[in-house]
Amino acid sequence: MIIFKYAEQLARYIQQQKTAGKQIGFVPTMGALHNGHIALINQSKQTTAVTVCSIFVNPTQFNNPTDYQLYPNTIERDIMKLEAAGCDALFLPSIAEMYPRGTTGLEHYDLGYLETLLEGKFRPGHFQGVCQVMFRLLNMVQPHQLFMGQKDYQQCMVVSRLLTLMKSGIQLVTCPTLREPDGLAMSSRNMRLSLHDRQLATTIYQCLVFIKQQLNQGVSWPVIKEQAEKMLTDVGFRIDYVELADAKTLEPVTVTIQSYPGARVALIAAFLHDVRLIDNMLM
Repeated sequence: MIIFKYAEQLARYIQQQKTAGKQIGFVPTMGALHNGHIALINQSKQTTAVTVCSIFVNPTQFNNPTDYQLYPNTIERDIMKLEAAGCDALFLPSIAEMYPRGTTGLEHYDLGYLETLLEGKFRPGHFQGVCQVMFRLLNMVQPHQLFMGQKDYQQCMVVSRLLTLMKSGIQLVTCPTLREPDGLAMSSRNMRLSLHDRQLATTIYQCLVFIKQQLNQGVSWPVIKEQAEKMLTDVGFRIDYVELADAKTLEPVTVTIQSYPGARVALIAAFLHDVRLIDNMLM
């Protein structure tokens, strides 16, 4: 695996691969890699000839400075995992490389209602930061396919919107959420959980399963929502949201499953002490 710290060097490498007729797959990450990330690498390797991964903890998408400072850094272990997975290239830029003019006064993207609800509502400015870094990464890597995980459901929709705004031909491939044996969605933030909190964290997955079961039985959403929220607060979660939305638009949906024609997704975001966890499940 070749490690690049500068976009100019990476661009030369990418151009060489494209000249040779090779398809480029790209997996953007913020490091602290787990098997969910490696599954994205594997998916890229199955469908493209060259897989590029990036590790960059983007400061502009953290609306909580403490969260940014506490984000796990396991770079040596990450490099070993990527090498073992057969990743071809790793882009490891500095903040100065990504934002040579600094991180203030950056461009603004028209994301419409997507940044007014759910994650957008509770993390103002977050998705602008996501777009700012993804715009730069996508222009630097110039991949044919972009691989992201379904756990960040709304983020995938935002990136899809960004690709439309860019008039880009890059194909976004959304891969299923990988879970631990007890159902907990794999996440870099899990590293920050104490052993006790790690056990409690599975309540989010249990809530999603409960929601799906209750919807299938025709129970009304307000009743389900109240019960699901109680499941979380009873074990110490502080809830940002427990919502049911249209799977394609993320607009809120409250009717019973029998009377709603489209697919829906249940989404949860909640804090366990100072660690914020998110998860979702298609209904």
